Amino acid sequence: MPDPVLDGVSPAEVRVRFSPSPTGDPHVGLIRTALFNWAFARHYGGTFVFRIEDTDAARDTEESYGALLDSFRWLGLTWDEGPEVGGPHAPYRQSERGDIYARVAATLLESGHAYHCYCTQQELEERRAVARAAGRPSGYDGHCRALTADQVAAFRAEGREPVLRFRMPDRSVSVDDLVRGRITVDAANVFDYVIVRANGQPLYPLVNPVDDALMGITHVLRGEDLLSSTPRQVVLHEVLRDVGIARGPMPRYGHLPFVMGEGNRKLSKRDPESSLQLYRDRGFLPEGLLNYLALLGWSIGEDREIFSMAEMAAAFDVTRVNPNPARFDLKKAEAINGVWLRRLEPDDLADRMVPHLQKADLLADPPTPHQRALLRAATPLVRERMTVLDQSVSMLGFLFVDGDVLQVDDAATSSVLTPEAGPALAAARDALLGLPEWTTESIERSLRAALVDGLGLKPKHAFGPVRVAVTGRRVSPPLFESIELLGRERTLTRLDNALEHVTEPV
Repeated sequence: MPDPVLDGVSPAEVRVRFSPSPTGDPHVGLIRTALFNWAFARHYGGTFVFRIEDTDAARDTEESYGALLDSFRWLGLTWDEGPEVGGPHAPYRQSERGDIYARVAATLLESGHAYHCYCTQQELEERRAVARAAGRPSGYDGHCRALTADQVAAFRAEGREPVLRFRMPDRSVSVDDLVRGRITVDAANVFDYVIVRANGQPLYPLVNPVDDALMGITHVLRGEDLLSSTPRQVVLHEVLRDVGIARGPMPRYGHLPFVMGEGNRKLSKRDPESSLQLYRDRGFLPEGLLNYLALLGWSIGEDREIFSMAEMAAAFDVTRVNPNPARFDLKKAEAINGVWLRRLEPDDLADRMVPHLQKADLLADPPTPHQRALLRAATPLVRERMTVLDQSVSMLGFLFVDGDVLQVDDAATSSVLTPEAGPALAAARDALLGLPEWTTESIERSLRAALVDGLGLKPKHAFGPVRVAVTGRRVSPPLFESIELLGRERTLTRLDNALEHVTEPV
């Protein structure tokens, strides 16, 4: 049975593209769109094109361009054509394709599918206000569609430089959206639009569909915020074929749901919580973050939430994307990341924690052999307790600081390291001082005998002060294992420091 999504295109002919603008940091909504395109291409065995839309010189930066490529490499979203890879339709940066757009614009003008518009911004606003007051659509009214030579000469004499507008047909336009079904825009709401500024700069409504047509893009999956521009681009695609610029099938469109943030508002790149770099800094794994982003509007089925990107690609069906907005839930993202973190081999997990511990000045660069061995030994203690890698700093930091510079959490100091903790700390120090064998088992046996049996303390009150004294926190990796790794000398030093604190005169 033919696949209705392909609409006559063979699986190997599938070509999708991801075409971001290099402005600011990449955000999670952008990455979700890239992921769905990548999965679509991989599902059919087609081609994933990475294209850079950088015609806005005032906003686009090389720094953002570099961040985009670095982000894709970190995520493992490999592209088949594009920057650093090349391909038959190079160049893949719009800033390097100006001659192509100029030729297409000239062809559209010569064929009558585009025309020069001399209206000033003030004139446009005035006519729009009149239309709104009369209850009519306030789009462009076609004022310059059929100017006479004398009118053009008069405008030129005033020094006006025209924009180039695309001539839309006087009919409704329909799109069979892969996510939202059939969408029809009435002719009354289809307006001629600007494709080239007066200074000759081509605009998104021209360059985007021109590149799609010339690069043979078969399916366009993008955010629903671009849905309003789709009828215009569909007509432009038709015209590009009529004038012989483009060949091949018309692209099919699918508009992905918004990703919503706090307060049920659309997450945008201006929101700090949307920044991909934030999640990289916090220590999300690429596997975990992509797994979560895949769930924003799509499901693999069977109530499954944990799956690899290979599994996603094998199962991906764009018609099962939910058109309703998807909410970014940070706690769920962390939980899913925690699952992937626990799937790592201990040595792999230790290696991934290294940059976060180095950033906190806890490890040398590169780590010393002793530091690396200590980290590998400690990793199993925190593997089940972490959801993101930067938690390693608070959980394991006590192992990598000197005994006399341990920073004790203020809340732990005020609530645990009180004068009442003195007997437990002293008994713990005495019990450990002469311990002949420094192992987890002997440490636990000795401390239980001294504090629980000897002082009659409940475990919470017995071991709480010891935990804060040696780790600086009320919550830490398992205490006895931590003490073994910390070592006899540093453990005793920290117990002495805690005893001095709790016995200081008030």
